[in-house]
Amino acid sequence: MSEQEYPLPPATFEFLIVSLKAQAEMYLGMHHFGTEGKERPEPDFRVARHTIDLLAMLQEKTRGNVTMEEQRLIENALTELRFRFVQTLESRKAADGTPSLSDTAPVSDTASVPDTASVSDPPAGEEQTGA
Repeated sequence: MSEQEYPLPPATFEFLIVSLKAQAEMYLGMHHFGTEGKERPEPDFRVARHTIDLLAMLQEKTRGNVTMEEQRLIENALTELRFRFVQTLESRKAADGTPSLSDTAPVSDTASVPDTASVSDPPAGEEQTGA
């Protein structure tokens, strides 16, 4: 084996999930590869969100076709990444006024917000009749 060659891990579902999780963490600024004391790179929320969405798509597409351990791995990865995403975004927002969480949400997430009026409330001026 030459210096440029090194052993690669097996291509498994677990390795794919861990790789995507590490990629999302990197885009959230959780991993810093550089000189100690040097400023950390700014988080790239758009790419981090895309990577988290990729993991969520994999979870949905593989539902019922993975082992219990694989299901737990992807669920835990998504839970942690979603928490870290919100935590990093809110801390960045508090520090320097960057976009809020609602500014990064895709249109489809906000388009389905239900009306706040209750279905059981009668229209204004009408009484509800009892049975």
